[in-house]
Amino acid sequence: MGKKLAAGEDLVLVTVVASSGATPRGAGARMLVGRDGRLYGTIGGGAVEYRSEQIAREVLAQKVSGEHDFSLTRDDVQNLGMICGGAVNVFFHYIPAGDAAHIAVAGEAEELFRRGESFWLISDLGGGGALSIVTKKDAPDWLRPHLAAHPKRITEAGRDMFAEQLNSSGRVYIFGGGHVAQALVPVLAGVGFRCVVMDDREEFTRRELFPAAEEVKLIDFRNIAASADITAEDYVCVMTRGHAYDTVVQAQMLRTPACYIGVIGSRAKIAAVREILRGEGFDDGDFERITTPIGLDIKAETPAEIAISIAAQLIELRAGRASA
Repeated sequence: MGKKLAAGEDLVLVTVVASSGATPRGAGARMLVGRDGRLYGTIGGGAVEYRSEQIAREVLAQKVSGEHDFSLTRDDVQNLGMICGGAVNVFFHYIPAGDAAHIAVAGEAEELFRRGESFWLISDLGGGGALSIVTKKDAPDWLRPHLAAHPKRITEAGRDMFAEQLNSSGRVYIFGGGHVAQALVPVLAGVGFRCVVMDDREEFTRRELFPAAEEVKLIDFRNIAASADITAEDYVCVMTRGHAYDTVVQAQMLRTPACYIGVIGSRAKIAAVREILRGEGFDDGDFERITTPIGLDIKAETPAEIAISIAAQLIELRAGRASA
């Protein structure tokens, strides 16, 4: 966005700020429209997106932001070519070429992405859609409680704003750099997860094995805290080379606030590891935090299939956390 604005092109940021019923995309779906039409993103395709592109062109001509309500009644469904009913509220934010404030917002977002920090994009709908970037530490007190993982329209004390988390500091920590990990990292990276691979064997921490990973580390499995600070935003996948290493990694991960702990392995292996962990003081309440066998049950067998099942499970979890 910043490059387009700096190059002298007016833009319209099209955002779904609310939806209900059977609609193609929910709140938070966005697309950027310029003089030649849609540049980036999508709000679901189909007739609603097509009509929104037309409205965006009108906004470019009029140079005024505004909101449009697609209330998909029976007549609207027929007119828009939709199969099912629903309602979509779309905000059209006009951004003039060369606007220094928005160029600065784009630059700030890029920097926060680069640093891997959590941040939210705030659209002031009552103020023409003016954009700003906040993190939890610099958000005003009234806004901080509203900064959830899911996109949210905030109408409070005369304010009308839309908040969307654009980046999370969370990572996927993968313990073990074997065949499944090598298949998993590119799949996860392709759907927006930032991966850190850790192993205690030098030959499995070669950078060329994991070109899509954010980091690849040679560590001591007995002292993970020296190499990683696992937070409540983080996901953990345990796929080491044997029972002993799985046990020592799981014991440490259960002492972290990780939002997901998945462990690869057979049911016999799982039972054996749990008996050892019980001896270390862990109980059924702790084991409820562990997803094992890891991944969705799609009858996966090969490393590539297992990688897809794990990625699907993490996508499902991420979506659930966003809509909670």
